[in-house]
Amino acid sequence: MSTDIIAGRNPVIEALKSGTTLNKIILAKNTERHSTVAAILHLAQEKGVPVEYVERSAIDRLSATPANQGVIAYAAAREYIDLPDLLSLTGDRNETPLYVVLDGIEDPHNLGAIIRTAEATGVHGVIIRSRRAVGLTAAVFKASAGAVEYVAVARVPNIAQALDTLKKNNVWVVGIDQTGEVDYSRVDYTPPTVLVVGGEGKGLTPLVKSKCDFVVSIPMKGKITSLNASVATAVVLYEVLRQRIKS
Repeated sequence: MSTDIIAGRNPVIEALKSGTTLNKIILAKNTERHSTVAAILHLAQEKGVPVEYVERSAIDRLSATPANQGVIAYAAAREYIDLPDLLSLTGDRNETPLYVVLDGIEDPHNLGAIIRTAEATGVHGVIIRSRRAVGLTAAVFKASAGAVEYVAVARVPNIAQALDTLKKNNVWVVGIDQTGEVDYSRVDYTPPTVLVVGGEGKGLTPLVKSKCDFVVSIPMKGKITSLNASVATAVVLYEVLRQRIKS
């Protein structure tokens, strides 16, 4: 059983009050909105924590204790950073910005591997969405081999809006997608750049793709038509690193 699960109404509300960073809260369907549950929902909305409704049986399977009272929360392995703070942090380092935006990565092993490569290649921050995507769970921490401690991760409610903010800060947006018409190695990554990676098996959403200045693809000769998201990200990040070291 995952060690990042907080079970029970009072433990969850205390976690919210104490400022514990939560990835999401899962609440049983048809739960009565009495004072404690109402307080959980109010604090969750106030702190931007997503709430997901499922059958009570699903919560019982996830929880280590039967005394979960129909509510569990997933604690994050570390705190997130706000997007404006991430931009300020990059400015303080006096380096050419490099970010990775993940448009719906759901596999914790993929997210952990991407963060590990991001740390190795000098990425200033990884940006993930708060809903329908994996957060900084214990499994992600393990898959990153501890790199989560060294890479800033921002969580935003809307990826398209985050890209607009980055573009206003003169950052080039490069999407990675198997439908891209530009070879990834033919793009200049020496200016401020953000790489955008779509979810597993889904690719970039149409709105996010429309925000990209370039959509690049990785040439392949085998029978498999696409690479794992973390592998594709690594291939392009090392091209970015190669160009920046060379320049």
